[in-house]
Amino acid sequence: MSEKTNDKIRKTESEWRKLLTPQQFYVARQKGTEPPGTGEYENTEEPGMYVCVCCGQPLFSSEAKFHSGCGWPSFYAPVDEAKVEIDRDTSHGMTREEVLCSRCDAHLGHVFPDGPRPTGQRYCINSVSIKLVEKDE
Repeated sequence: MSEKTNDKIRKTESEWRKLLTPQQFYVARQKGTEPPGTGEYENTEEPGMYVCVCCGQPLFSSEAKFHSGCGWPSFYAPVDEAKVEIDRDTSHGMTREEVLCSRCDAHLGHVFPDGPRPTGQRYCINSVSIKLVEKDE
């Protein structure tokens, strides 16, 4: 029973499983992570927009992408602050700031205060939680 309320997309676990690969489901819906250095987009240079793999909401522009060396794609800012939500994550014996898609609550990754200018933020995002929509040049 899919439902869209206040622009929020809500689906059952079964519906998400039908739409996503097992790895996408594990990371985006169960707050997992892909192993560092294994993600498709860590070293991608193509221009475009990174959208949520679950709902297609635009999240990060390639213009805000940088190479942090952390093992995951990194961005210094989302395309719009309203497109992501930040939640406190105390799993694994750490306190971190979890990054979620504001439209469907997909787990994207975490944000840290050690990024480059102009924001000083490093949005460390799982490749399986996003999809690159390349810009036509």
